[in-house]
Parts: sequence; structure tokens; C-alpha cells
Amino acid sequence: MPKIEEIVFKVPANFPDAVYKFEDNTLSKNGFELGKKLFYDTRLSADKSVSCGSCHQQFAAFAQLDHAVSHGVDNCLGKRNAPVLFNLAWQKEFFWDGGAKNLEIVPINAVTDACEMRTDLTKVVSFLNNTSPYPQLFKDAFGNSTVNSQNFLKALTQFTAAMISANSKYDKVIRKETSFTIEEQNGYHLFNEKCASCHAGSLFTDLSYKSNGLDLTSIDEGRKTITGLASDLGKFRVPTLRNIELSSPYMHDGRFNSLEKVLEHYNTGVKHATNLDATLFQNGKLGISLSSAQKQQLISFLKTLTDNEFIKNKNFSEN
Repeated sequence: MPKIEEIVFKVPANFPDAVYKFEDNTLSKNGFELGKKLFYDTRLSADKSVSCGSCHQQFAAFAQLDHAVSHGVDNCLGKRNAPVLFNLAWQKEFFWDGGAKNLEIVPINAVTDACEMRTDLTKVVSFLNNTSPYPQLFKDAFGNSTVNSQNFLKALTQFTAAMISANSKYDKVIRKETSFTIEEQNGYHLFNEKCASCHAGSLFTDLSYKSNGLDLTSIDEGRKTITGLASDLGKFRVPTLRNIELSSPYMHDGRFNSLEKVLEHYNTGVKHATNLDATLFQNGKLGISLSSAQKQQLISFLKTLTDNEFIKNKNFSEN
């Protein structure tokens, strides 16, 4: 693995205060390096073929390029698209349905899911305790060479919580370091008019759960799985649009493989539902009206949200 530079967690000037503050998990170079090693270690899965990094690839903004749903051990396919991993320290809830309330417990799902890593924390901890150099690495990071599940999860969290994407062209425009092209500027105006109510603020998501007019072709009930409320049927978390150019396919089930298809969904493909988000049904009309030119302008703006510095940051790279 490449040498890690000093790790510092700094809230970008145009971001709100972070939710995860490392209060009981002090960020350190040793802890971050350990978390990175764990993130990319396929030996933690049942058949030693899948790591966290298998479904969260850096070049795809830590999503899984060209996989509609997560692809785990024994070529097992999950039911949801692997979400991007960055700016996690600003989230209060995780997964498409908000099923996890704390960043430190998020890896448990991947470790134990039958279609992801298909193992359990007891087996993982046993492996780490009996596999060099892990005991020494845990001692360096946490002061104790005996590995336990708490420190395993804390190490992974140090790595993932430190992933900050905040240096796209958009951010440079906001900081007045550069400017949009006319096409990008037109797209930005359209975005603020038609999209920003959900994809809000510097995170480009309001972190809510909405029904966005998809025909639910699977048995996935979305947010209802967590709350049990009929009104949450088919609601999924509003994803961030940062690095959206790189993280196809899109939606909770990866049904759209291009931004053009996503925008055409909102233009002509929105299906009515009793809990459809109000912004998608106005004046008796479903969807968001977009001309071909407007769709291209929006895509030009969305591409300004690509953070190449983050995507190429060796601190987060496997090799």
C-alpha cells in the first residue's frame, strides 16, 4: 500500500458542521492505516474473495461501477445498489432506507449480509487475532494487541469518516477560484430551479427519504422496512449528487445506467403514488419538464461536481 500522509479531519468552509466528530474514536495515522488495510482485505469474507473495497471502488467514487446491485461472495447479487462512500461524517443515518443510525455500525451489514461478505464479527475478530501483522497494528492504533469487534469497527470508521469530497469545480467556483462555462451556468440555474429542493446545500442532498415516482419492480419496500409505516413504502434516501458522473448505475436498484436516463425518468417516467414527493406532481402534471437542451445543461453542471482530487487521492487507494 502507498505511504499515508498525515491524516487530518477538517470541515470544508462551505460545509455544515459534521455529525460524526471522532469524540470516542480519535483519528490517528495508525488507526486510519489500519482501517484502510481492513477495508481492502478480501480475507475477511467467507470465501476470501470480497472486501469492502470490492463494492466501493475509488474510481467510481467508492460505489460499484456497472453493477446494478452489490456483488458479493459466490457471485451472489444483493437487492440494492452500492452507495458512494464519502462525506459520511455528515450523515445521521445510513443505507438507502436509513437502517443504521451510527457510522461505526455500518460495516456490520456488509460483514454479515448473505450476499455480501457472508460471515460474522466473531469469525472476523478470530481471524484478525491470529493473523500477522494485525495484532501489532491494533496495538499501534488502540494500545491493545488483542483485537475486539469495537476496535475493528472503529478502525474502519476512521478510514471511511475521513473520506471528504469537497474540491470539485463547483467548489472552486463557490470559492471564486474559477468560473462556470455558459453551459454549466445555465445548468446550475436549472438545477436550483428544478432539483435543489431535494439535492440541497453543499452536500447535494437533504438526507431525507422520498418516493420519486419509480415503478417498484422488486419487493424492496424501502424506508417502510425500517419504520413499518405504509406511508414510507417505496421511499429511499435522497442520494448526494457529488461525483455523480462517476457512480453509475443510478437509483436504489441501479436501474438507470446513464444520467440521460435518470433525467428522462423525471421528464416523462414518473409514476403516480399516494406518497409521491410533492415536487413531482404539480399543477396536475407528473414529473419535471425538461427539454433536450435543458437535460444537457443539467448534465454539464452535474459534471462540475466531480472531485478528481478525491478520486485520485492515494491516501484512499489500495495500491
